[in-house]
Amino acid sequence: MIVIVCPGQGSQKPGFLEPWLERPGARDLLGSLGDACGVDLIAHGTVSDADTIRDTAIAQPLIVAAGILSLSALSEDGPLSEAHGIAGHSVGEFTAAAGAGVLEATDAVALVGIRGRAMAEAAARVATGMSAVIGGDEAEIASALSAHGLVAANYNGGGQLVVAGELSALAAFAENPPAGSRVIPLQVAGAFHTAFMESAVETLRQAASTVTTHDPLRPLWTNRDGSLVTEGETFRDLLAGQVSSPVRWDKCMSAFEQSGVTGIIELSPAGALVGLAKRGLKGVPTVGITSPDDLPAARELLATVK
Repeated sequence: MIVIVCPGQGSQKPGFLEPWLERPGARDLLGSLGDACGVDLIAHGTVSDADTIRDTAIAQPLIVAAGILSLSALSEDGPLSEAHGIAGHSVGEFTAAAGAGVLEATDAVALVGIRGRAMAEAAARVATGMSAVIGGDEAEIASALSAHGLVAANYNGGGQLVVAGELSALAAFAENPPAGSRVIPLQVAGAFHTAFMESAVETLRQAASTVTTHDPLRPLWTNRDGSLVTEGETFRDLLAGQVSSPVRWDKCMSAFEQSGVTGIIELSPAGALVGLAKRGLKGVPTVGITSPDDLPAARELLATVK
């Protein structure tokens, strides 16, 4: 089984959609997705600077649209086999919902637009952020987090934990990190997947309740606990709840392994999740799609599973 993985916020880079616009139909697809979420995806994916696309209300629909665009390009020779699984990290779960047929692509991006704006509003109330913690002893890290009033937000596996809380507490934590660990501030604008985002949950839940869902066409794992989800309505509810609950990507990777994963393909903007797979799923081939030049390698990996 090849698992398609969909990245989350922080993976975006200035100009990363520029090479995709040379492909037939790409501009039209991005235009329709941009209309659905109220964001100029073409401009923000080509000419906007790093500070602009760091804005949660822009970054989230931009990342999901990029994933949908690259998945569409990957599938243009024919639909992906239903034997291939899919999962997304954080906002990437909306990309996965579209890729699994749970949501129409335009509905997925429209909900992400609402999600991004609601989370930006929540983040504006208190100066918060997130940092990656690489290495270190888990018990020591947990103790240090508690001492600083921080919480674990993303359990990424492969020796990486993402922590979140007020910026002043994150700075103090980074000044004296637990032994054997490195602390890297992330390019996000709030303490996502924590109680700081509670106000955004109900906003998204109400919007999601009006959207039609379908049961997934292929194996689909949830960030909540790494389990397979077989009902579209259940996954829609999980999409709302995950805004203020931790991402358990470590459990997703364990589930991939238990399901007999034979390859990982990360949609655009790729990098973070294939990096985690190389550490957490050692020996499993990976392809990260950063530009159309990566599509042949991804198709070659897909072809290994009949």
